Amino acid sequence: MNVGLVGYGKMGQAIEKILLSKGHTISKIINIDNAEEINEITPSNTDVVIEFTAPESALNNIKSVLGNKVPVVSGSTGWLEHYNDVVNFCQAQDSGFFYASNYSLGVNIFFKLNEQLAKMMNGQGYQSSMVEIHHTQKLDAPSGTAITLAEGLIANSDEKKTWVNNKTQNPEELEIISERVDPAPGTHEVTYDSAVDTIKISHIAHSREGFAQGAVLAAEFLTGKKGVFSMDDLLKL
Repeated sequence: MNVGLVGYGKMGQAIEKILLSKGHTISKIINIDNAEEINEITPSNTDVVIEFTAPESALNNIKSVLGNKVPVVSGSTGWLEHYNDVVNFCQAQDSGFFYASNYSLGVNIFFKLNEQLAKMMNGQGYQSSMVEIHHTQKLDAPSGTAITLAEGLIANSDEKKTWVNNKTQNPEELEIISERVDPAPGTHEVTYDSAVDTIKISHIAHSREGFAQGAVLAAEFLTGKKGVFSMDDLLKL
């Protein structure tokens, strides 16, 4: 594949390393210093773009690439209120879009475990809550992974109706506490607490490599396809 990288922070650099080790080539690297060159990414020079950027620029970056008929794999978070807009735009452009809040295989298994545990704990008298920990350079809170976990829990709970990013005494609100410390590639913990015991499940990332590997697999999967896809499509979980 000829792959364009939009975003060249620590994640973009980790993705580049894996791409090159697998024999792929880099067609274009876009960062804050040459952001205006994103429109130079076209089907003639790029098979797929992998986009990991800040919340405030992600939406425009994704739509710019899709507008040039190049499929996009995105791992940016903090912009998902516009997700349906991007889906509609992708379909209108007859292009391809792959989104995941987290590309780690372990995290995606954790998502499924979280949903199953929520079903089992429903109505059992436990109060659920979440904590997520990331490095200080992560600008959005809660993390996209935490939001996905929260949505999975709420969908399988009669008690929880919504999530909040602060402490709460409202039993219908799922409390998510966000901590930002260095170094911290990422920790997510879901807790069920009662008067008699506590149950916890957690995922702790040791490096960015697992996320980067998943993003490259997603790019390989998306190349040549049209439509909107997720890790469920890639992993068949």
